[in-house]
Order: sequence, then structure tokens, then C-alpha cells
Amino acid sequence: MNSLRLLYKPYWKYILTDAFLLVISFFVVLEWFPLSTQIPFQKYDIFALVFSLTWVVMSYIGQRYVRIKYLKVGRALLRLLWVSLIVLGLMYAYMEILSHDMKYSIWVLLTIWIAMFVASTIYILFSHAYRYALNVEDEVERMPRGPRAVLKAPVIYDERETERCYENIVQQTSQETLNFLLKYIRVASSNTYTMNTSELYNVKKLRDYRFDAIVNFMPLNQIRGINKLFGIINDKLPDDGLFVCCYEPQTMLKKRIFEQYPPVINFIVYSCLFLYKRVMPRVVMTSRLYYDITEGKNRVLSRSEVLGRLCYCGFEIVAEQKSDNMLYVVARRAFTPTTVQRRFYGMFIRLDRVGKNGKKFKVYKFRTMHPYSEFLQEYIYKKYSLREGGKFKHDIRVTTIGRFMRRYWLDELPMLLNVLKGDMKLVGVRPLSQQYFSLYNKELQEKRVKHKPGLLPPFYADMPKTLEEIEASEMKYLEACEQKGTLRTDFVYFFKILYTIIFKRARSH
Repeated sequence: MNSLRLLYKPYWKYILTDAFLLVISFFVVLEWFPLSTQIPFQKYDIFALVFSLTWVVMSYIGQRYVRIKYLKVGRALLRLLWVSLIVLGLMYAYMEILSHDMKYSIWVLLTIWIAMFVASTIYILFSHAYRYALNVEDEVERMPRGPRAVLKAPVIYDERETERCYENIVQQTSQETLNFLLKYIRVASSNTYTMNTSELYNVKKLRDYRFDAIVNFMPLNQIRGINKLFGIINDKLPDDGLFVCCYEPQTMLKKRIFEQYPPVINFIVYSCLFLYKRVMPRVVMTSRLYYDITEGKNRVLSRSEVLGRLCYCGFEIVAEQKSDNMLYVVARRAFTPTTVQRRFYGMFIRLDRVGKNGKKFKVYKFRTMHPYSEFLQEYIYKKYSLREGGKFKHDIRVTTIGRFMRRYWLDELPMLLNVLKGDMKLVGVRPLSQQYFSLYNKELQEKRVKHKPGLLPPFYADMPKTLEEIEASEMKYLEACEQKGTLRTDFVYFFKILYTIIFKRARSH
């Protein structure tokens, strides 16, 4: 800041922003402000040009166009105030001295000045809020490591010490929780570490590879840096080490609220809580502000999000158990997670799909799943397998609104952008993830990659129920494309699909 000079290279985006705001301000005022003249744009054209040039020149002199990455919002607003007041004084002098014959209205000047000042203030606040939201601490890069075993041989305590250990756990949780833990870990072993903390510092102090099982009884709802916690524990555990955590899932919170409050009021309370604790943390502009206000306490977490975070951070799910209104998860360290960027979860998503010639491309959709659900696909497939229509039998990743959108294909509307970009066509085989693509037989995989995927899959024409029937339906379509031509086949299938949807009322699973 101290090294700024009067002459400098202005940042062009700031100038374009001011130009845009000036045009909008003049248009709004001259279009809707009650004026005596019938030709306001012709009368005030010179005035608008002088005002705009004065604003830009004074902004340059006031160093508003210096590109400073972390300029504080208070200083930016002070510069704006200083510049705008000088512009107001200069324009008033211009009206009184240089353009006395034009009879410009002082009220028009004040209105345009106020409009420009307010618009610039809103832009400054918005842009600084956006930068603030994105200015987060990067995740620590983790280097690959070789095989690591626990450093110390386990010591099983005597009967008295074991009983004390069990009693301590029961006091913190319950006998049901203890019974669950005993199925998977040696609770009374010197290689098992139990804690009840939300401070990452207490976890960082643990010696690397000292324990083959780490248990934290502090609910994840009370921990701000969940991913950081999982990453630190991943580093501390030896290969195949176990980690046990607990949390109150969203479904239990909803049940508790609906039982605590009378009808109607419970719905209002839950709706407000949902907006505050589920929507606000997911929006880019409000996410960091939310965590600064709440310090990450009393968070609302879905089951899918917690399991997805664990898989994302290098664990695989071993078991789950509901106990004491909490859901306990046993996870095994599977691999070392790599450095990743901060993840945002807005209403739109971009997913990797296998396209023509086997090339990967991003498909656009409306979000219908909980955060981190994309990392659970293999776990869900192993646990629940597929149902009729090739979908999972019990997909915990899909939200309530998401189920409605999927039923009526609303989530797929953004894929029209993929059609316009040329990655997809209107009718064609469904774009699949690598996980789904690997489930298909080799012959169908080879035929699939010869064609672009489509927005309207051919199996909507006959609505098969099993994966084998879906494969047969797609094979029939692809063979028809090869024998009769793609354009002719797509034309026939388009009307078959419309007939199935409109007259047979077919719906997506």
C-alpha cells in the first residue's frame, strides 16, 4: 500500500465494472426519473459523458483501479466515498459555470450520483464477500508413504483395568455402544486410543503409527474441520488401522424436532433450521460466514455426507450402528488421500462421464444428492446392489427434493448444454460414470464408445427392469444405428420415447 504511485497500470476489470455501473445508473435514472424534458437521453448525453469521464479519472487518481488482492473492504469504501464526493463537487461546478445554458437539473445530478455510489458500494461489498468466501486455508498435501505397521506390540490389560476401561466408555456413551465397539476393536488394548475432543491439536499430538485403532466420542456435528480431522487420523494410523467416529444424522435431528414441538410449529422450526444449517453452509457467498458465526458447532450432517467424507479422506466403511441417538461408524484406513481443492456444493454439478471414443467429459445436472455422495458409489453398490431399472435398491445419497426431480427427469435439464456443446445428442445411450460403464459387458462397451451418448436413452422406449435387460435394449439400439443409420434410428426412437412417457406415464426410477 505504501509503495503505490500516482501513475500506475489500472486493472481493466475495475474500469469495465465502473463503465457498466455508469451505463446502468444513467439508464435507470433517465428512464424512470420524472423529468420535464421529453428527450432526456438527448439532453443529458454530454452531461453523461462528462460525468463518466470525471468519475473514471478521479477513480484513477484516487487509486481505485489498483489491483490489490487483499484490500480491506473498509479502505475500499473510503476511497469510493472520497472519489464520489469530489465527482459530485466537480459536476456541480460544471453545471453552474460551464453549462449554465443547458439548465441541467440538480436533482438529476444527485439521483445519478446516489445511484452510482450505491451500485459501487454493493459491488464492493459483494466482491469482497466473494473473495472472503474463497480465501480459505488450503488442505495439507500428504506425501505417499510405504507400508506402515503399528509400532508397539499390544498389551491387554488385566481384568480390573479392563473393567475400568469398559466403565469409562459406558459413562461416556452406553453399554450398547460398548458392545458394538467390542465387535471390531480391542478396547482394552494399549494399541487402542479413545478420546472425546473437537480440537485438532489434541489429535496432532498423537504419535504416528502408535495405535491401530482410534476412537473419538465427540460427535462430528461439533467439529469444524471434519476433513482435516479425518486427514490427520489417516496420517496417524498404520495400514488397515481402524477409526471410530459418531454423529447425529439429519434424520434423527428431524425426528427430534418434530417430537419436541407441536404440529405446524415443528415444520416451521425445521424449515428455518434447514435453511440456516444446510443451505447457508453450501452457498459459496455464505459458507465461510456461516462457519465464522457458528465456529462449526451443532452442524447438520447427513449419513451420506459423513460416509462420503470418510471415503474421500482415505477410509473404507466397515460397519455402522445406531446407538444413543447417535450413528457410530467404523472405518478402515485404505489409502493416503492426495491434495484436493475446496469442494463447493451448489445446485448445479458437473460429473465425469464416458463419451464417444472413450473420452471423458463433464455432464451438467441439477444436484440431487447430499455432499460427498460421489465418493460413495462403490460402497453403495457393494452393500445394496442394483434394483429394477439399473438403479441402486436403497440409495441413501439422494435427497428428498432430488427424488422428485429424478422422477420427472428435471435433474437432467442442464444436459441440454452438453447437447449444444456437441458432447451429447438428443437420443442416445445414457452417459455413464466409469463405475457403471465397467459393469457392462465388453461387447456393449466397445459399441457404446463408437457413438455419442444421448439425453433421451433408448431404453425409455421399452423400460427394461434389470441391468441385463438394459444392456439388451441398448445393444438393440446400437445395432439399429449401425444397420439403418443413426439419424433414422434416433428419429424412430424419439417418438417411441415420447409415447412411453406421455401415454404410458413412464417415470424415472
